[in-house]
Amino acid sequence: MKSIAVIGAGITGITTAYALLERGFDVTVFDRNRYAAMETSFANGGQLSASNAEVWTQWSTIIKGIKWMASRNAPLLVNPKPSWHKYSWMAEFMSNIPNYRKNTIESVRLAIDARQHLMGHAEKEGFKFDCEHRGILHVYNCKADFDGAAKVNDMLAEGGLERHAVTPEEMKVIEPALKGDLYGGYFTESDFTGDIHSYAKGLGDACKKRGVVFKYGRDVETLTTRKSGGVDVGWTNTENSNVSDHFDGIVICAGVRSRALAAQVGDRVNIYPVKGYSITVQLDDDESCAATPWVSLLDDKAKIVTSRLGKNRFRVAGTAEFNGYNKDIRDDRIAPLTKWVENLFPDVSTEHAIPWAGLRPMMPNMMPRVGPGKASGVFYNTGHGHLGFTLAAATAELAADSVLQASQSNSVGATAA
Repeated sequence: MKSIAVIGAGITGITTAYALLERGFDVTVFDRNRYAAMETSFANGGQLSASNAEVWTQWSTIIKGIKWMASRNAPLLVNPKPSWHKYSWMAEFMSNIPNYRKNTIESVRLAIDARQHLMGHAEKEGFKFDCEHRGILHVYNCKADFDGAAKVNDMLAEGGLERHAVTPEEMKVIEPALKGDLYGGYFTESDFTGDIHSYAKGLGDACKKRGVVFKYGRDVETLTTRKSGGVDVGWTNTENSNVSDHFDGIVICAGVRSRALAAQVGDRVNIYPVKGYSITVQLDDDESCAATPWVSLLDDKAKIVTSRLGKNRFRVAGTAEFNGYNKDIRDDRIAPLTKWVENLFPDVSTEHAIPWAGLRPMMPNMMPRVGPGKASGVFYNTGHGHLGFTLAAATAELAADSVLQASQSNSVGATAA
């Protein structure tokens, strides 16, 4: 096994291509967009947050979802329109509630491992991505929410993460831009932020310089396994002509499209598209720059995260919407993000705030699908949900190791024969 096709050039696809390249494979990356990281990896919250690795598989998530169904600006919104995929996914989600603690701890461990790879790639290849090593501060304005976070802390600690409680006074020392009444917070000094799109572009450029072939503007439509081994990849090129090529193996990193592609090669990868929104506030004046926090914030109650992307950009992201494969940017979902900034940071101008929406690829157990499929030559690194930037560099290593192990097994088998 030598030639590998990576389907998808988001953060998981680019990190997977790099990991495969490092192991000596000939790599070709396909993406239907003209550039890397133009969909889910384009404008997310920007956090590399092991402190936010808690999975959502709790009864409280179900209760909140039902409670908020009538509120169009709720942090979690479920479109009640009947859909077999949506409701069957939710049933499977509920069946994973017993695995909440185990999966949270595993997510934390993956996130911590991913940090080293992610920063190591950037340092080795010499690109920047507006990285800010200032930690992540979880903020709470009431005792009940703060006490709930203390229970999460036990799982984070078991996964190897140090996160400690801070008083309102300490919070304002950590981030002087914070105003208003706060009950308390939790600070994770080791977490950091960056521009996911810049990171994917920088690592993609490094891959290209080292020989990875990128086929942008190619929409992969068919995957066909051969009994003799390998996979035929069929795509539509920029002239709308149908083209195909054969590869020894493929790694599916196609975000919300992974489910349909997996079905073609005999696998069930039950990803549901969960829409998230963000605004990127352009800090065009000195007053806004001075009033905008540099430390990354996570408001657990509002389900909003922030990251400062250099001097002149402030990313604010959040909300989850179960509404199928719909990427419409709704004003009633953007408005809470803008209002949040205006309430907490009134001196920051939101006049030039750029809205965005993307579809997070979520598995019902909230864990990424990584490793081999049923058919020979088929592998996965997908389904990271809201933790794509946080986990991708670690799961890419796991996926590439799976490909390498299969390749070595095939070589041994061929030699024995």
